[in-house]
Amino acid sequence: MHPNSKTPGTPVIILSGFLGSGKTTLLLKLLEEAAKRGLRPGVLMNELGRLDIDGDLVSRASGMIFPLEKLLDGCICCTKKDEIQGAIGSLLRQSPDLLLLELTGVANPEEIVEQLTEPELVGRVYLHRVITVIDAEHALEYNSIFASDKQLVRTLRGQIAAADDLIVNKSDLVSPSHRAKVAEMARKHNTAARMHYAVSADVPLDPFFSGVQSVPGKTSVPVKRSPFRVIVSGHAHSPGALQGEPGESPASFSRIRTVVLPLPEPLNFPAGTLERFIKQWGSSVLRAKGYLRFSRQEQTYLLQFAGKRFQWEPVAYSGRHYLVLIGYGLEEKAISKEWALLV
Repeated sequence: MHPNSKTPGTPVIILSGFLGSGKTTLLLKLLEEAAKRGLRPGVLMNELGRLDIDGDLVSRASGMIFPLEKLLDGCICCTKKDEIQGAIGSLLRQSPDLLLLELTGVANPEEIVEQLTEPELVGRVYLHRVITVIDAEHALEYNSIFASDKQLVRTLRGQIAAADDLIVNKSDLVSPSHRAKVAEMARKHNTAARMHYAVSADVPLDPFFSGVQSVPGKTSVPVKRSPFRVIVSGHAHSPGALQGEPGESPASFSRIRTVVLPLPEPLNFPAGTLERFIKQWGSSVLRAKGYLRFSRQEQTYLLQFAGKRFQWEPVAYSGRHYLVLIGYGLEEKAISKEWALLV
């Protein structure tokens, strides 16, 4: 149990934004602020190429020693999905006060949130905030530049839609009217996020650390002119490592909410009933996932719901069964009440 407001697990801050928007600059500022607060973060950085350019930059620029994981040559939300649990697990073994995840420029934060609900991580981490950095100089051009790549356009819009905070960076490089158009574009996809205008990602950092506390019994890490200590893990997976109590809701500051529901083993109603339960919450549910077994069957299934489609896959899984819903503004009390009536 983490000391943060009755929250199970370690808070996670996700840094999102297209290539060159200023995510790494923001990461460095967050690390400096964490040091001032006596917090020890764990850092997970993801780069598309084989060269660790940003990771080396952060290592050289930081005056602190932190656990650092780097996932190279692939996007954390697609080709690196199998490694994220191992990387985060390695960081958690170092007892950080929070985790900072810098995504590649083509990653969708919603998919990373889904990864945080895997059995290895449920109850060990929770989403604290999603911060998306927007390149004020080029953001308006992306729709036309990438018009032929609809998936990329959807991803860029998803980065904006998922954010709790939008940082319109490089504002000094554009006119006030251009900046206003960028803000208008962002508001089309996200009307709720706080919007900041910045030069070199320089914004007030207090809100990002609200509710984040130091782990009890851990002394502050002294400031040193030393590089990051790179934690290299074997990325071992432990299917039975489900922790925390299903149904507990973290005191998250994020618009994206996750609701974990306990599943009886086995389920005493058919798959269609479960699908109808998920659908009844409408567009507020972006994704759903669960490990479950039906009565009179020995097979365990992985249920995945995305894009209004259900997928059932037989899996070899021996951990505790559960169902997790991911979406915007999910009403946990109402969902849990309906679920209790069903099971």
